[in-house]
Amino acid sequence: MGPRPVVPNRLAQRIPQGPSDATSESLLVETESVVQTILLTQAVTSIPHIVSWREAYKAFGAKTKKDRCSLESLMRRCTTGLPRINRLTDIYNAISIKYQIPCGGEDLDAYSGPPQLKRMSGYEHFETVVGGEKVTELPPDGEVAWCDDAGITCRRWNWRQCSRTRITDRTTRVLFILDALEPCSDDNLEAAADELVEIIGSLSPDVKTMRRMIQKA
Repeated sequence: MGPRPVVPNRLAQRIPQGPSDATSESLLVETESVVQTILLTQAVTSIPHIVSWREAYKAFGAKTKKDRCSLESLMRRCTTGLPRINRLTDIYNAISIKYQIPCGGEDLDAYSGPPQLKRMSGYEHFETVVGGEKVTELPPDGEVAWCDDAGITCRRWNWRQCSRTRITDRTTRVLFILDALEPCSDDNLEAAADELVEIIGSLSPDVKTMRRMIQKA
């Protein structure tokens, strides 16, 4: 599944609510420009961090031509323009690309129990939306996914987030999850978490954060 998975969980509270704004727009525009320059001379699939995640996905049976880690999906979208979703999601998407680390955000007010990264048995529930309709999917046996006590929160490690815990314009309490595989260094991972905290903290002096690092035994 790839060497040395490392996950810093960053809990942020009292974050001001809001849609995409000038702060998040500036970050995304800069990110798009940098990635567009990189992709002029290098294919997405040859970037070392992407190679590592594609190997990890193959290890648990994912088809990497259509089942891509969130980092690869975002980098591919930079050529035509990243989505503008809401301020918090835009910010962590920019951080994800800058540091080459898949990064996700969960609305803690919709979360149940502690986050868990584990292999699925095939019976866990994943709530999503297809064609505008709410549906519940079941993962294949052996798939790696993030879960809470109520079900799957993100399928295929960091491929697609469930609708139940996704961040909205009204979210004020967030669990940020930054996933890392080699060649990502601990220093790079910490730098990504530090900048994320700095940007989120600049939104209000009332923002409070806590961090926890989880490493594979």
